[in-house]
Amino acid sequence: MMADPFCCKFMTDYLKQKIKHAPRTPGVYMMKDEEGTVIYIGKARDIRSRIRSYFGGTDSRFMVPFLVSRVCDIDFIVTETEKEALILENNLIKEHRPKYNVDFRDDKAYFHIRMDLREPFPRFQLVRRPKKDGAKYFGPYPSSSSAKETLRFLQPIFPLRTCRKQELNSRKRPCLEYEIGRCSAPCCHLIDAAAYEGLARDAAAFLEGRTKRLLVDLRDRMKNAADQMNYEAAAVLRDRIVSIEHTLEKQRMASMDARDQDVYGVYREDDMTQICAVLIRGGNIVGQKIFPLIRIGGETAEIVSALVKRYYDADAYIPAEILTPVAMEDGAVIAEWLTEKKGRAVSVLTRQKGKGAAILDMAQRNAENIFRTERLARDNPEKTIRILAEKLHLKNLPVRIECFDISNIGGRQAVGSMVTFESGLPLKARYRRFRIKTIDGADDYGMMYEVLKRRYLKKDDLPDLLMVDGGKGQLGVAVSVLKDLAVDNIDVIAIAKEKRDERDDVLKKGPFQVKKDYDRIYLPGRKDPVNLSHWPATLFLLQRIRDEAHRFAISYHRKLKEKQDLQSLLDEIPGIGGVRKKALLKYFGDAAHIREAPQETLQKVEGIGKATAAQIYDYLRKQ
Repeated sequence: MMADPFCCKFMTDYLKQKIKHAPRTPGVYMMKDEEGTVIYIGKARDIRSRIRSYFGGTDSRFMVPFLVSRVCDIDFIVTETEKEALILENNLIKEHRPKYNVDFRDDKAYFHIRMDLREPFPRFQLVRRPKKDGAKYFGPYPSSSSAKETLRFLQPIFPLRTCRKQELNSRKRPCLEYEIGRCSAPCCHLIDAAAYEGLARDAAAFLEGRTKRLLVDLRDRMKNAADQMNYEAAAVLRDRIVSIEHTLEKQRMASMDARDQDVYGVYREDDMTQICAVLIRGGNIVGQKIFPLIRIGGETAEIVSALVKRYYDADAYIPAEILTPVAMEDGAVIAEWLTEKKGRAVSVLTRQKGKGAAILDMAQRNAENIFRTERLARDNPEKTIRILAEKLHLKNLPVRIECFDISNIGGRQAVGSMVTFESGLPLKARYRRFRIKTIDGADDYGMMYEVLKRRYLKKDDLPDLLMVDGGKGQLGVAVSVLKDLAVDNIDVIAIAKEKRDERDDVLKKGPFQVKKDYDRIYLPGRKDPVNLSHWPATLFLLQRIRDEAHRFAISYHRKLKEKQDLQSLLDEIPGIGGVRKKALLKYFGDAAHIREAPQETLQKVEGIGKATAAQIYDYLRKQ
């Protein structure tokens, strides 16, 4: 049963009556303060029910008490449908910029590539804002550099004119672009209109992602040209096919299907929210859109909903599918509005299984990384280090920090890593890798003991702070090593992830409303870990160092494993004995380069002839 809204101590008699007689229809409500300034705008399927939830205590959002304590008046605008209310809400927010609404200010227009196929000789054009002028627009590109890089790739493969119409009509001799193979010179009639039109259609097909059909068509045309003994034209088509295939192989990444998608990732810390969108066009990840940091409380779904509406209401390209990490209450209405705006079906989905979940996780990690990077960039390293020493009661100011991690699979290819940070920045010249020599089997504590002992045995060049990745167990190992070596002038800590308690306040503000791992710091002689979440700059620094140690250990472990796997694989190839295997590894350096080597390069290895190189190449490709 809903609480009585009139129990709210902030309400005047006038406001009580206004809420009592509020309409029970879809529409928009505008909350005002004592000066008549609009401080919040919202939409609802049932205005009266939504307004009562604010003042009746049923709305649990933590910013609501602050909001209602300032409301002195509410205006209502009734609409026919919820979609109309959504559009009106969006327009009113842009006009009034209310204090308690999500303030998304990002007026930057992103580059698109424009082609007007109705022109006699179409060309590529970079434009900021698409228009409804009948031309084709491709994009958006997340940065001007990515758009220009795309054009640098396209121009030699599809040599359309680069000059303006006036130059096209007045030029008497080909320009430099023609001389370097970036233009087909229609200005001097070196290509006929029909051939140029086909070239432009091919370029548009490539930009639209219809590459399979384009490649089939190009191969057919190449074969026809060769059959007619027009070998020069066949060679041009052959080179175009090779270039397209090479680019597709290089750019193909995390493809889910051929449709265009924007996949949103969200990371929250207190009242700050970082959102980024991974942009997928034709099944390829082409970049990401980083949104400005949002500094306002509220439910994650509400913030994402507000941002999505503001973003696509501008000139942003609307994809066929939008994936968000949380279900938005008005997701169906947003999908209907975007479908009408685009003129084609648009889906707004929340996937948590399969490929959709994988790309959502990637977007989530990107949002967190952007947030941390921005925070670290703004923080003062010297101040962060001083706070770290104070909060952890360290003996030394931790200017130089060494962090250790262990990586293995069941004890196999076991390695340790050491990374060094000085004044908050990585010092890669002091990174070290350790291959475990004395421990057999899965004994992480024993491996950590060996690595630390090998590092500190000589007791020279000591850091201010030693950090290990792990909990109390790994901390105990570090303390034991220093005690055994009689090293007592450096501080020791451990960093470990733990499960959040369901009562943790930070969890309630998180994007997924589920238990999530978080980091705590363990100190020698202290039972309970230290929570540094109230000093985020210090926590971010330690997390960054730990993540770098983990990355460094994993990369070394994978390198060893791949090398061993490939050595075993080479043993299975007929005709490859110990001498040839050693020669291959010596020439290429590692397993990855052998796998990627073309047949011609394999032949350069001593003792590897043409037939053996072909045998190795074919075998590895099959594997």
